[in-house]
Amino acid sequence: MIPPALGEFDRITRYFKPLAAGFPGARGLRDDAAVFGVPEGRELVVTADAMVEGVHFFPDDAAGDIAAKLLRTNLSDLAAMGAEPLAYTLTTALPRTVDEAWLAAFTAGLAADQARFGIGLAGGDSVSTRGPITLSVTAFGLVPAGRALPRWGGRVGDRLFVSGTIGDAALGLEIAYGRLPGVHPAARAHLLGRLRRPDPRTTLGHRLIGLASGALDVSDGLVADLGHLCAESGCAARIDAAAVPLSDAARAVIGGDAVRLAQALTGGDDYELVFSAPESATADLMALAAEVGVPITAIGALVDGPPGVVTVRDAQGAPLTLARRGWDHF
Repeated sequence: MIPPALGEFDRITRYFKPLAAGFPGARGLRDDAAVFGVPEGRELVVTADAMVEGVHFFPDDAAGDIAAKLLRTNLSDLAAMGAEPLAYTLTTALPRTVDEAWLAAFTAGLAADQARFGIGLAGGDSVSTRGPITLSVTAFGLVPAGRALPRWGGRVGDRLFVSGTIGDAALGLEIAYGRLPGVHPAARAHLLGRLRRPDPRTTLGHRLIGLASGALDVSDGLVADLGHLCAESGCAARIDAAAVPLSDAARAVIGGDAVRLAQALTGGDDYELVFSAPESATADLMALAAEVGVPITAIGALVDGPPGVVTVRDAQGAPLTLARRGWDHF
């Protein structure tokens, strides 16, 4: 006999209340809303991101991977503002075909990342839908009052830096679509892993306060997102393609292929931090990178020019022609 499907409140009790147990402001998910304060001298940073089946993840992706990516994309936004994670709310719109095994794996993925990143569930909503799975997180972080990292703080002459490596997720997406056959299994696993489970730079972001002048995370592609920083800062940017950090897996796939290189520079889902800083901060940034174990690489500079324009130069100093700047939903 097939057991009856759990109702809404039974689902909340079995799968979501345990996620809220470690955050007092959630009130055990027994009320209509969470209640929590902000410590003196701190401000609340709030961000929200949604994911839709067939747009942000494949229908056959593992539920634990979906949960991890959903939470980590929001944590990346907090890191880009210099905030440390505090709590999050979760809204799930699930078809009736989603079973308990999926829910169990999804909430287990959230639980693992809550423990890893030090964040707790504060509440949310659960509804049914006839459409694809749709998920949304609103994340809350804390930052010293008046010190949140802006996009608009860059100045002409500042150096540009990026954390980690760029382009892995974009190449992983090409693999997922079957457009990169013959990739070595180890490289394939690395690139798909970076697509499915990005690594938000939560240990780095809040440490950039006082060093970085402007910052954001790379979600829509390095060139596109850097363009946002430049537009808000009223300047242009120049980056050197050869300086952009690539993983060994990405280098093996790209080789000397200009099309694949362009995909790495303009593809989304890296969730690395790109930021500007004065030249004088370079030594401190390199020391910070070593301390927190997150590579930081100088890739170019902010320059005089039309606000928002990003020029990518090849090894000979000539501008690269890019078919697009990055991902755009519309």
